[in-house]
Amino acid sequence: MPPMPPMDVRTAARLMRDLDDRIPGAIDRLKALYPQTGRGFIIGITGNPGAGKSTVVDGLIDFYRKAGKRVGVVAVDPTSPFSGGAILGDRIRMQRHATDDGVFIRSLATRGHMGGLSRSTADVVAVLDAMGFEIILVETVGVGQDEVDIVSQAHTAVVVTVPGLGDEIQAIKAGILEIADVLVVNKCDREGADRTVRDLVGMLELRPAGAPDVEIVRTVASRSEGIGELAAAIDRHHTRMQGSPAGAEREARRAEAQLRELLQERFVGAADRALAARGGLRALAQAVAERRTDPYTAAEEVAATVLR
Repeated sequence: MPPMPPMDVRTAARLMRDLDDRIPGAIDRLKALYPQTGRGFIIGITGNPGAGKSTVVDGLIDFYRKAGKRVGVVAVDPTSPFSGGAILGDRIRMQRHATDDGVFIRSLATRGHMGGLSRSTADVVAVLDAMGFEIILVETVGVGQDEVDIVSQAHTAVVVTVPGLGDEIQAIKAGILEIADVLVVNKCDREGADRTVRDLVGMLELRPAGAPDVEIVRTVASRSEGIGELAAAIDRHHTRMQGSPAGAEREARRAEAQLRELLQERFVGAADRALAARGGLRALAQAVAERRTDPYTAAEEVAATVLR
């Protein structure tokens, strides 16, 4: 298939909006773009709320732009309780890049999606990839330990924490430490930075033998300190993964996670339509509540309609 001409920014922004709003026809346009994807390097930035993820992202944008790279950013913001849209805090913090043609920043609302990522994140990343952005940064909401979805989207996952969280280990253990390819201790000018680094090293030593290497980088992102070291650590991880069995396995897991997400969305949509044909979920629930049917039979009948 011959390369498609590059999209202009306005067309791309409209497509991203249509994908997020699930406008009919948007997926068909994304399908046409898909052969042009697979070249962008996707870096996920996640971590505790207040750790300075947006400041780290801002520093990385500046670093990669000085290196001549085009940078796309997907900032997943909490959904506004009033409008249902993204609060756009991350885009405001990155405003100094707004006039740079080599930077494209798109904020997405979570819309209740679990795992810290919007349901449309993968779609928007694909558009940025097709547009030729070499570096694509995905910053998540910052909901803590549930934010493991970032692995399914990123080639390299960066987990940001800071000193002074109280029990640092308790704050980042469970799922979020295990997903890190690079650990960042930001705001290292604060008291307790050395302890935080020691605690992280101790936790990494408890992992099973053969676990992949995870670098720990100290930053003071508000002063751009350590950002170059962070970019170097990210690049080293990327280099290790390229062409390796672990890298191929990770790509397969990314595709698997995306397919599962798409299948779930389509099955849920089909189930909603099947329920609507039966008078809606409330009508079926009322029948269960009145013991005119049981929940197992009701669910089986709806599932049978979906899978017919």
